[in-house]
Amino acid sequence: MVISEIKLYELLKTRIGDKEAEAFIQILEERVDKKFEERKSEFATKEDVSNLRAELLRTIYLTSLGQLITIIASVVSLILILKK
Repeated sequence: MVISEIKLYELLKTRIGDKEAEAFIQILEERVDKKFEERKSEFATKEDVSNLRAELLRTIYLTSLGQLITIIASVVSLILILKK
């Protein structure tokens, strides 16, 4: 049992009895575990984070490359316009 479960057990033991408190804690723990297993698929795994990182790096690289090309094209355009 975790400390919070022990505290809850001690509190319930004085009110509803030893066996009932233990049974209640066990049922509560099973329900929490079941809920966790149901929602486990919503959590990000290391692989998900790694894939996201790779995708973000690719996006940043392509955006930076696009900006660089745009800046170079603008400078070339200004040079050609000022030469006339």
